[in-house]
Amino acid sequence: MRLPMLISLLALRSGFGAAADSERIIDSVKSVERSVGFRPTGNFARSDPRVFAYYRCYFTGKRELPESYDKLRLREGSPAGCPVDATKFDIFFYRIEAVASGHALVTEYLAESAPERIATVVPHEDFHEQVAKLPGPIAEAAATLAGFLTGAAAFHGLSREAELFLQKSELINRYHERLAAIYRTERKEPRVLEEKRNLFASLQAECAAIPPARTFNRCVSAPNNAGLAFDHSYTWYYPLLYSVYERCRKDLKCTVAILERAPKNKPVSELLRYFQQSAPGS
Repeated sequence: MRLPMLISLLALRSGFGAAADSERIIDSVKSVERSVGFRPTGNFARSDPRVFAYYRCYFTGKRELPESYDKLRLREGSPAGCPVDATKFDIFFYRIEAVASGHALVTEYLAESAPERIATVVPHEDFHEQVAKLPGPIAEAAATLAGFLTGAAAFHGLSREAELFLQKSELINRYHERLAAIYRTERKEPRVLEEKRNLFASLQAECAAIPPARTFNRCVSAPNNAGLAFDHSYTWYYPLLYSVYERCRKDLKCTVAILERAPKNKPVSELLRYFQQSAPGS
């Protein structure tokens, strides 16, 4: 589907009003991307009415807490859910609007999303193409930050999303560390499971104290090991990359330039030094 038709489709399905409104959102996002140095991608150039969404089932053991989603077990799901035994595994069922590929489709699910969600998903997936050779959790943090900042530059009312996600990141990272420590040190099954339940209850309570965001869930994707590990993929390095944004005096173009210049195919330790030491003009 060509872009003008796609814009009209988004306008009709988003409930946002006239076609001109959706055209402004899509055009603004792509315009901001070009102005700050995104390389062009083939993402969102066409749609397929046969694809409503992508369904994935991430799962792990009741006492297993991977560091990120690439260490979770994965099966294809369906609109009905996951073909995984919930009595044996912690499961996160994920209905996905778009998948980074360089030629991501506009799914029906994305087309029906709120305009502000479209304004952040599109640059998130586009930025994945800019940082494709970075380790997964660093690339996810970079794409998440770039998505929020680009969406905020293109769409009114999203200026706090990046900061709110920083609050979520600090919370998720802290609880991931706490639960991992429980699994490392506690051996008695009933006690481990009790501590796990208490920890997730505490996490849910602390999440509720974060002001509501417009484009993401302020709490964990699922209150179990799979949900916490999945979210940790995005939050693990987000505070570090947010500090790059602050050193850039919250300038989007400066932030994008530093993220894009990160050394490719290098150890994580080298990347961390790069982001810790990077400064505008470096």
